[in-house]
Amino acid sequence: MNETKLTETTAANIDKKSAFVAVIGRPSVGKSTLLNRLCGAKVAIVSSVPQTTRNSIRGIVNRPEGQLVFIDTPGMHISGKKLNLRLLNTTLRTLDEAGLVMYVLDASRPAGPEETAVMEVLSRKPENISQKTVAVINKTDAYESTETAASLKTLLPSLPEERVFKVSALRKEGLEPLLACLFRMAPEGDAFYDEDCYTDQETSFRVAEIIREKAINRLRQELPHSIYVDIADIELHGEKGRQTLWVRAFIMVERESQKGMIVGKGGMMIRDIRLAALRSLKKIFDWNVKLDLRVKTSRDWRGNDEILRKLL
Repeated sequence: MNETKLTETTAANIDKKSAFVAVIGRPSVGKSTLLNRLCGAKVAIVSSVPQTTRNSIRGIVNRPEGQLVFIDTPGMHISGKKLNLRLLNTTLRTLDEAGLVMYVLDASRPAGPEETAVMEVLSRKPENISQKTVAVINKTDAYESTETAASLKTLLPSLPEERVFKVSALRKEGLEPLLACLFRMAPEGDAFYDEDCYTDQETSFRVAEIIREKAINRLRQELPHSIYVDIADIELHGEKGRQTLWVRAFIMVERESQKGMIVGKGGMMIRDIRLAALRSLKKIFDWNVKLDLRVKTSRDWRGNDEILRKLL
């Protein structure tokens, strides 16, 4: 496991670059996949279900040039629901702390109202945003990007073409020129985290996110948006090199009627989610992992301020 430690300032590193980079875009443009590819490790969960990301997920890229800390944000979604408003606030906070912005678009879809919402959010920053932004047109392995590129010129007319990149996160294409540009734009400064770190997420958060990923990728209709994962207990036992991570977790749903969908016939669905989560967790951590996974109801949690504060 790569736990992070804030590094102390040293004169030897002052010629290196460092920056926080906010990753922003509408839902399902592939921000999380792109983040994972850039970091070379699984930092953010990935799903075809829109609005999978609920938190500011940090992924760290260390190069001889310095360090970039990417902060994935929830997809920009137009809605007045309490959960979506909190997700918007998460994005705004991320923009406030970031020095650079990576605006991700989808080559498969023309610009829509959500792109306008992204522009409105970007315009809230006092600086000239075009001087801090790179645009990334993703999914170019499967779709033409001509229409998306034309829309981008309308949305950000002052953005220079050399800061527009066409990539395929799925195939890892076009990523090196993107990183090179971001390092050129980053100011000189010391690394924020140790050089062997690729994320700053706590163990309990990473476990909960992996379980949620495996659940939402197996659920249908609105159910993926109706769940969250509560880590009831998490403990690490044993000697170094032979340690076991013990986890007791609950998949929380909004209504009693939803529990059966997650448990599945004969308990098969919850079993599949648990085994899939274990496979991923064992790839992430160097420990043996034991997972007790169950389902519980938290009625109408998406409207509960106390729960939302805990999750977001």
